[in-house]
Amino acid sequence: MTLPENAIEAHGLVKTYPATKTTPEMKALKGVDLVIPRGSIFGLLGPNGAGKSTFINILAGMTRKTAGTVKIWGRDIDARPRDARAAIGVVPQEIAADVFFTPRESLDVQAGLYGVPKAERRTDALLAAMGLTDKADAYVRQLSGGMKRRLMVAKAMVHNPPVLVLDEPTAGVDVELRRQLWAYVEELNHAGVTVVLTTHYLEEAEALCDTIAIVNRGEVVACESTTSLLGRLDRRAVVVTPGAPLLTAPDLAPFEAKLRGNGDLVVSFRTAEAGVEQVLAAVRAAGVQIKDLRTEDPDLEDVFVELTSAKPVAA
Repeated sequence: MTLPENAIEAHGLVKTYPATKTTPEMKALKGVDLVIPRGSIFGLLGPNGAGKSTFINILAGMTRKTAGTVKIWGRDIDARPRDARAAIGVVPQEIAADVFFTPRESLDVQAGLYGVPKAERRTDALLAAMGLTDKADAYVRQLSGGMKRRLMVAKAMVHNPPVLVLDEPTAGVDVELRRQLWAYVEELNHAGVTVVLTTHYLEEAEALCDTIAIVNRGEVVACESTTSLLGRLDRRAVVVTPGAPLLTAPDLAPFEAKLRGNGDLVVSFRTAEAGVEQVLAAVRAAGVQIKDLRTEDPDLEDVFVELTSAKPVAA
């Protein structure tokens, strides 16, 4: 069987919510074009209300699109809806688990809904992978929030889908559990599973994702490799530890200067317009004694803010 080149393909995807007595018509997605390569860890980022969850709900078959086409693992969601849904596992933001089932029962029921024969079910393996073996026969209502979220990941994988969508999977999860979850996600990806991730923890996306799309107001404002995205900003910063404490940041125009809580002076500049030596000359001219210094490159948060703080796009 020939594998598709792309795990997900969306072209001209539109979702319009009609007007009601209390709300005007709203376009949640405005002609989104998005191609997610097979085998990648793909980040889907954007502020609240950008359209990320609407896009995911369309993939999951929970929201009907207004226009456009979507293929999951080469299967059109209109022409082959059952096959398309069988190719994807979705972990939603909300924890949805029957509190009167045990984790083992929850996974068995979920596998049955997907028609997975008993002999082919991976219940114990999934429980072990999620660190839930010792809770396999406890009621779900007895699990912590982090355990319930890991159970949701296991439920999404019962039918062994080639595409896994994680919608804010680490919200409310402590640091250790978050690391365990990402370790498992990377294992899945190495085994060939394509992972689509939405997260508000930008450092996670920066560390994990090969490619990142940023959605804002229902439109894709950027979609490229993480390395390329970070390179889009020509902004750098010189971080100066002053020899004597500063009460306020000096005026270093045309450079932007601000004080951090630890007393460091951060001076931002565009690499196309100036260099480190010019920045240091301005710092010295302002009478600041330099005890130590270092440079900082932009991170994903800088790119995110730059791309999503633009003026609103007309609907």
